[in-house]
Amino acid sequence: MGRAKLPRKSTSIDMTAMCDVAFLLLSFFILTTKFKPSEAIAVTIPKSVAAKVAPNKDYVQVIIDKDGKVFLEMDDESMKEIIGNALNNTKSLGIDVKAFKKSLFFGASFAGMKSFLALPEDQRKGNLLPGIPVQDTAHNELTEWMSQVLSAYQGKTRPFFLVKGDNLAKFPAFKAVVTAFKKNDILKFQMVTAPEGVPVGTDLWKKAQSGEKREE
Repeated sequence: MGRAKLPRKSTSIDMTAMCDVAFLLLSFFILTTKFKPSEAIAVTIPKSVAAKVAPNKDYVQVIIDKDGKVFLEMDDESMKEIIGNALNNTKSLGIDVKAFKKSLFFGASFAGMKSFLALPEDQRKGNLLPGIPVQDTAHNELTEWMSQVLSAYQGKTRPFFLVKGDNLAKFPAFKAVVTAFKKNDILKFQMVTAPEGVPVGTDLWKKAQSGEKREE
């Protein structure tokens, strides 16, 4: 007796539903993706070999751009609020403390701080701002900034002090920053650089292996 022949079935698969799902997912990722905004202060940092990761919390960072202009960045809004109130009390600046608290960085003299805070966000760019005056020892307002920072943190753990300078920045700007630190007994700070040739086994090496990029 012959074997019964099984009916042949078509091997074609309807991919319509899968294509619909793929396009829905693609649309979702496109609509929800947040692109990194351009930096307010453009800085090309030098490369170095180091094993220490720059902190991204509880830090006070001084930024020096290619023109030698100095800016100050802090991540703790509560400390910024304390500093803003202190500046109003000691210097009678009349600044908006709420705007001061929300500002991502500071890049003007004390006299020009009120005008700086009134600028719209798209105009608060490093190349359009004068920066914190640090011309010489007699006109180094960063010294007072550091004094206000230490006063705000009094009785609390000190923040990490970072210096992020552009490759093209001149030595006098760095000297002015270090002078401001020394006058406030800030003798320990970390330079922010781009990691290169990171030693195997260090924190930076582990982050590089996991695909996470981080400045030193």
